[in-house]
Amino acid sequence: MHAGEPPKDYEELIRLIHERHDQMSKTYQKISVFLTQNPNDVAVQSVNAIAERCGIHASSFVRFAQALGYRGFKELQALFQKRLATAAPGFEARVKALETELHTSRDRSETGFLSELVVRDIASLQELLKDIRPEDLTLAAQLLHQADTIYLIGQLRSLPVVQLMRYQLTMIGKRCILLDSAAGFSTYISRTITPRDVLMAVSFRFYAKEVVDIVEEVGARGIDIVAISDSTLSPLAKTARVLFPVPEHDYTFSRSLAAPMCLAQALVVSVAARVQYNNTAPRIPTVTGI
Repeated sequence: MHAGEPPKDYEELIRLIHERHDQMSKTYQKISVFLTQNPNDVAVQSVNAIAERCGIHASSFVRFAQALGYRGFKELQALFQKRLATAAPGFEARVKALETELHTSRDRSETGFLSELVVRDIASLQELLKDIRPEDLTLAAQLLHQADTIYLIGQLRSLPVVQLMRYQLTMIGKRCILLDSAAGFSTYISRTITPRDVLMAVSFRFYAKEVVDIVEEVGARGIDIVAISDSTLSPLAKTARVLFPVPEHDYTFSRSLAAPMCLAQALVVSVAARVQYNNTAPRIPTVTGI
Protein backbone atom coordinates (compact mmCIF):
# COMPACT_ATOMS: atom_id res chain seq x y z
CA MET A 1 0.00 0.00 0.00
CA HIS A 2 1.24 3.47 -0.88
CA ALA A 3 0.16 6.63 0.87
CA GLY A 4 -1.52 9.34 -1.16
CA GLU A 5 -4.25 11.88 -0.63
CA PRO A 6 -6.37 10.34 2.16
CA PRO A 7 -10.13 9.84 1.70
CA LYS A 8 -12.21 12.72 3.01
CA ASP A 9 -15.31 10.75 4.06
CA TYR A 10 -16.30 7.27 5.23
CA GLU A 11 -17.74 6.12 1.89
CA GLU A 12 -14.59 7.11 0.01
CA LEU A 13 -12.46 5.33 2.61
CA ILE A 14 -14.42 2.08 2.24
CA ARG A 15 -14.13 2.26 -1.55
CA LEU A 16 -10.36 2.68 -1.26
CA ILE A 17 -10.10 -0.26 1.16
CA HIS A 18 -12.00 -2.45 -1.30
CA GLU A 19 -9.77 -1.37 -4.18
CA ARG A 20 -6.55 -2.15 -2.30
CA HIS A 21 -7.65 -5.16 -0.28
CA ASP A 22 -6.22 -7.86 -2.55
CA GLN A 23 -2.78 -6.20 -2.50
CA MET A 24 -2.69 -5.80 1.29
CA SER A 25 -0.73 -7.95 3.71
CA LYS A 26 -2.64 -10.52 5.77
CA THR A 27 -2.49 -8.21 8.80
CA TYR A 28 -3.86 -5.24 6.87
CA GLN A 29 -6.60 -7.43 5.36
CA LYS A 30 -7.65 -8.47 8.86
CA ILE A 31 -7.74 -4.81 9.92
CA SER A 32 -9.79 -3.94 6.82
CA VAL A 33 -12.38 -6.61 7.60
CA PHE A 34 -12.77 -5.37 11.16
CA LEU A 35 -13.13 -1.73 10.08
CA THR A 36 -15.78 -2.53 7.47
CA GLN A 37 -17.75 -4.87 9.74
CA ASN A 38 -17.67 -2.78 12.92
CA PRO A 39 -17.79 0.91 11.93
CA ASN A 40 -19.71 2.06 15.02
CA ASP A 41 -17.32 0.30 17.39
CA VAL A 42 -14.32 1.77 15.54
CA ALA A 43 -15.80 5.23 16.14
CA VAL A 44 -16.01 4.94 19.94
CA GLN A 45 -13.25 2.57 21.02
CA SER A 46 -9.58 3.34 21.53
CA VAL A 47 -7.03 1.96 19.12
CA ASN A 48 -5.70 -0.28 21.92
CA ALA A 49 -9.16 -1.75 22.57
CA ILE A 50 -9.73 -2.34 18.85
CA ALA A 51 -6.29 -3.91 18.48
CA GLU A 52 -6.93 -6.24 21.41
CA ARG A 53 -10.20 -7.44 19.88
CA CYS A 54 -8.41 -8.17 16.61
CA GLY A 55 -5.36 -9.76 18.19
CA ILE A 56 -3.14 -7.29 16.35
CA HIS A 57 -0.70 -4.77 17.83
CA ALA A 58 -1.99 -1.19 17.97
CA SER A 59 1.02 0.05 16.01
CA SER A 60 -0.24 -1.93 12.99
CA PHE A 61 -3.44 0.13 13.02
CA VAL A 62 -1.37 3.31 13.04
CA ARG A 63 0.73 2.11 10.11
CA PHE A 64 -2.43 1.02 8.28
CA ALA A 65 -3.85 4.53 8.59
CA GLN A 66 -0.57 6.08 7.46
CA ALA A 67 -0.49 3.79 4.42
CA LEU A 68 -3.84 5.30 3.40
CA GLY A 69 -2.42 8.80 3.69
CA TYR A 70 -3.47 9.77 7.23
CA ARG A 71 -1.09 11.11 9.87
CA GLY A 72 -2.30 8.50 12.33
CA PHE A 73 -5.19 6.29 13.35
CA LYS A 74 -7.10 9.10 15.09
CA GLU A 75 -7.40 10.98 11.82
CA LEU A 76 -8.85 7.88 10.13
CA GLN A 77 -11.10 7.25 13.14
CA ALA A 78 -12.60 10.72 12.77
CA LEU A 79 -14.38 9.57 9.60
CA PHE A 80 -16.05 6.78 11.55
CA GLN A 81 -17.03 9.21 14.30
CA LYS A 82 -18.62 11.56 11.77
CA ARG A 83 -20.57 8.65 10.28
CA LEU A 84 -21.76 7.57 13.72
CA ALA A 85 -23.64 10.85 14.17
CA THR A 86 -26.36 9.54 11.82
CA ALA A 87 -25.88 5.77 12.14
CA ALA A 88 -27.90 3.24 14.12
CA PRO A 89 -26.36 1.61 17.22
CA GLY A 90 -23.66 -0.95 16.54
CA PHE A 91 -23.72 -4.64 17.39
CA GLU A 92 -22.01 -4.34 20.77
CA ALA A 93 -24.32 -1.49 21.79
CA ARG A 94 -27.33 -3.60 20.86
CA VAL A 95 -26.01 -6.53 22.89
CA LYS A 96 -25.44 -4.37 25.97
CA ALA A 97 -28.91 -2.86 25.69
CA LEU A 98 -30.51 -6.29 25.39
CA GLU A 99 -28.47 -7.69 28.28
CA THR A 100 -29.63 -4.81 30.46
CA GLU A 101 -33.22 -5.41 29.42
CA LEU A 102 -33.05 -9.18 29.98
CA HIS A 103 -30.70 -9.11 33.01
CA THR A 104 -28.51 -11.89 31.59
CA SER A 105 -25.07 -10.32 31.89
CA ARG A 106 -22.40 -12.35 33.76
CA ASP A 107 -24.73 -15.30 34.40
CA ARG A 108 -22.50 -18.39 33.95
CA SER A 109 -25.22 -21.01 34.45
CA GLU A 110 -26.60 -23.13 31.62
CA THR A 111 -29.53 -20.73 31.37
CA GLY A 112 -27.03 -17.88 31.25
CA PHE A 113 -25.25 -19.45 28.27
CA LEU A 114 -28.61 -19.82 26.51
CA SER A 115 -29.53 -16.22 27.30
CA GLU A 116 -26.21 -14.92 26.01
CA LEU A 117 -26.67 -16.70 22.69
CA VAL A 118 -30.27 -15.50 22.40
CA VAL A 119 -29.25 -11.91 23.12
CA ARG A 120 -26.54 -12.00 20.48
CA ASP A 121 -28.87 -13.59 17.92
CA ILE A 122 -31.50 -10.92 18.53
CA ALA A 123 -28.84 -8.24 18.00
CA SER A 124 -27.65 -9.94 14.80
CA LEU A 125 -31.19 -10.11 13.45
CA GLN A 126 -31.80 -6.46 14.25
CA GLU A 127 -28.60 -5.58 12.42
CA LEU A 128 -29.63 -7.74 9.46
CA LEU A 129 -32.94 -5.90 9.13
CA LYS A 130 -31.12 -2.57 9.18
CA ASP A 131 -28.30 -3.42 6.77
CA ILE A 132 -29.85 -5.55 4.00
CA ARG A 133 -30.89 -3.44 1.02
CA PRO A 134 -34.46 -4.06 -0.26
CA GLU A 135 -33.33 -3.79 -3.88
CA ASP A 136 -30.81 -6.60 -3.33
CA LEU A 137 -33.52 -8.84 -1.89
CA THR A 138 -35.77 -8.13 -4.87
CA LEU A 139 -33.05 -8.79 -7.45
CA ALA A 140 -31.92 -12.01 -5.74
CA ALA A 141 -35.49 -13.33 -5.53
CA GLN A 142 -36.02 -12.53 -9.22
CA LEU A 143 -32.82 -14.30 -10.24
CA LEU A 144 -33.67 -17.41 -8.21
CA HIS A 145 -37.24 -17.47 -9.51
CA GLN A 146 -36.23 -17.11 -13.17
CA ALA A 147 -33.44 -19.70 -13.02
CA ASP A 148 -34.00 -23.04 -14.72
CA THR A 149 -32.01 -24.67 -11.92
CA ILE A 150 -30.64 -23.26 -8.69
CA TYR A 151 -27.29 -24.74 -7.73
CA LEU A 152 -26.45 -24.48 -4.02
CA ILE A 153 -23.03 -24.60 -2.43
CA GLY A 154 -21.86 -24.22 1.15
CA GLN A 155 -19.40 -26.21 3.22
CA LEU A 156 -18.39 -26.59 6.85
CA ARG A 157 -20.69 -24.48 9.05
CA SER A 158 -22.29 -22.85 5.98
CA LEU A 159 -23.68 -26.22 4.88
CA PRO A 160 -26.86 -26.11 7.04
CA VAL A 161 -27.92 -22.87 5.32
CA VAL A 162 -27.91 -24.35 1.81
CA GLN A 163 -29.35 -27.65 3.04
CA LEU A 164 -32.36 -25.79 4.41
CA MET A 165 -32.70 -23.87 1.15
CA ARG A 166 -32.60 -27.11 -0.86
CA TYR A 167 -35.41 -28.57 1.23
CA GLN A 168 -37.60 -25.48 1.00
CA LEU A 169 -36.97 -24.81 -2.69
CA THR A 170 -37.73 -28.45 -3.51
CA MET A 171 -40.99 -28.28 -1.55
CA ILE A 172 -42.22 -25.30 -3.59
CA GLY A 173 -41.38 -27.11 -6.81
CA LYS A 174 -38.22 -25.22 -7.72
CA ARG A 175 -35.53 -27.38 -9.32
CA CYS A 176 -32.31 -27.19 -7.32
CA ILE A 177 -29.09 -29.15 -6.96
CA LEU A 178 -26.84 -29.19 -3.91
CA LEU A 179 -23.14 -29.27 -4.80
CA ASP A 180 -22.24 -31.75 -2.09
CA SER A 181 -18.52 -32.13 -1.47
CA ALA A 182 -18.90 -35.62 0.03
CA ALA A 183 -18.56 -37.46 -3.29
CA GLY A 184 -15.81 -35.18 -4.61
CA PHE A 185 -17.78 -34.14 -7.69
CA SER A 186 -18.75 -30.57 -6.77
CA THR A 187 -16.26 -28.92 -9.10
CA TYR A 188 -17.21 -31.14 -12.04
CA ILE A 189 -20.96 -30.72 -11.50
CA SER A 190 -20.52 -26.95 -11.28
CA ARG A 191 -19.16 -27.01 -14.84
CA THR A 192 -22.59 -28.12 -16.05
CA ILE A 193 -24.19 -24.88 -14.80
CA THR A 194 -25.57 -22.89 -17.75
CA PRO A 195 -26.34 -19.17 -18.16
CA ARG A 196 -30.01 -20.04 -17.57
CA ASP A 197 -29.15 -21.20 -14.05
CA VAL A 198 -28.10 -19.45 -10.83
CA LEU A 199 -25.49 -20.40 -8.26
CA MET A 200 -26.42 -19.71 -4.62
CA ALA A 201 -23.25 -19.68 -2.53
CA VAL A 202 -22.78 -19.34 1.23
CA SER A 203 -19.37 -19.04 2.87
CA PHE A 204 -17.86 -17.34 5.91
CA ARG A 205 -14.33 -16.91 7.22
CA PHE A 206 -12.31 -18.99 6.94
CA TYR A 207 -13.71 -19.53 3.46
CA ALA A 208 -13.83 -23.11 2.17
CA LYS A 209 -11.36 -23.25 -0.72
CA GLU A 210 -13.56 -25.40 -2.97
CA VAL A 211 -16.47 -22.98 -2.56
CA VAL A 212 -14.29 -19.99 -3.44
CA ASP A 213 -12.78 -21.79 -6.46
CA ILE A 214 -16.18 -22.84 -7.80
CA VAL A 215 -17.66 -19.36 -7.33
CA GLU A 216 -14.72 -17.80 -9.19
CA GLU A 217 -14.90 -20.35 -12.02
CA VAL A 218 -18.68 -20.05 -12.42
CA GLY A 219 -18.56 -16.27 -12.20
CA ALA A 220 -15.86 -16.12 -14.89
CA ARG A 221 -18.35 -17.78 -17.25
CA GLY A 222 -20.83 -14.94 -16.73
CA ILE A 223 -23.32 -16.98 -14.71
CA ASP A 224 -25.35 -15.13 -12.08
CA ILE A 225 -24.31 -15.77 -8.48
CA VAL A 226 -26.22 -14.87 -5.33
CA ALA A 227 -23.97 -15.05 -2.26
CA ILE A 228 -24.25 -14.80 1.50
CA SER A 229 -20.96 -14.08 3.23
CA ASP A 230 -19.54 -12.18 6.17
CA SER A 231 -18.11 -9.12 4.47
CA THR A 232 -18.02 -7.05 1.31
CA LEU A 233 -14.32 -8.00 1.33
CA SER A 234 -15.18 -11.69 1.05
CA PRO A 235 -13.67 -13.52 -1.95
CA LEU A 236 -17.26 -14.25 -3.02
CA ALA A 237 -17.86 -10.52 -3.50
CA LYS A 238 -15.68 -10.32 -6.62
CA THR A 239 -18.00 -12.35 -8.84
CA ALA A 240 -21.39 -12.32 -7.09
CA ARG A 241 -24.11 -10.36 -8.86
CA VAL A 242 -25.84 -10.00 -5.50
CA LEU A 243 -23.87 -10.20 -2.26
CA PHE A 244 -25.50 -10.18 1.15
CA PRO A 245 -22.85 -9.30 3.75
CA VAL A 246 -23.86 -10.64 7.17
CA PRO A 247 -21.10 -9.58 9.60
CA GLU A 248 -20.00 -12.17 12.14
CA HIS A 249 -19.29 -11.14 15.69
CA ASP A 250 -17.34 -12.85 18.44
CA TYR A 251 -19.16 -15.60 20.29
CA THR A 252 -17.74 -17.45 23.27
CA PHE A 253 -18.23 -20.86 21.64
CA SER A 254 -19.18 -20.50 18.00
CA ARG A 255 -20.64 -18.08 15.51
CA SER A 256 -24.39 -18.16 15.11
CA LEU A 257 -26.26 -19.00 11.91
CA ALA A 258 -29.44 -17.22 13.04
CA ALA A 259 -29.02 -14.21 10.72
CA PRO A 260 -27.90 -16.08 7.55
CA MET A 261 -30.60 -18.72 8.13
CA CYS A 262 -33.23 -15.99 8.43
CA LEU A 263 -31.96 -14.29 5.29
CA ALA A 264 -31.92 -17.57 3.34
CA GLN A 265 -35.50 -18.32 4.36
CA ALA A 266 -36.60 -14.82 3.39
CA LEU A 267 -35.18 -15.41 -0.09
CA VAL A 268 -37.03 -18.72 -0.41
CA VAL A 269 -40.31 -17.20 0.80
CA SER A 270 -39.87 -14.44 -1.80
CA VAL A 271 -39.38 -17.09 -4.49
CA ALA A 272 -42.42 -18.98 -3.18
CA ALA A 273 -44.53 -15.82 -3.50
CA ARG A 274 -43.58 -15.63 -7.18
CA VAL A 275 -44.03 -19.35 -7.85
CA GLN A 276 -47.44 -19.40 -6.15
CA TYR A 277 -48.56 -15.95 -7.40
CA ASN A 278 -49.27 -15.17 -3.77
CA ASN A 279 -47.63 -12.08 -2.28
CA THR A 280 -49.85 -12.15 0.79
CA ALA A 281 -49.21 -15.52 2.40
CA PRO A 282 -46.83 -17.80 0.45
CA ARG A 283 -46.49 -21.26 1.93
CA ILE A 284 -43.66 -23.77 2.03
CA PRO A 285 -45.23 -27.25 2.25
CA THR A 286 -43.78 -29.67 4.77
CA VAL A 287 -43.32 -33.43 4.68
CA THR A 288 -46.01 -34.93 6.93
CA GLY A 289 -45.44 -38.62 6.36
CA ILE A 290 -43.67 -41.29 4.36
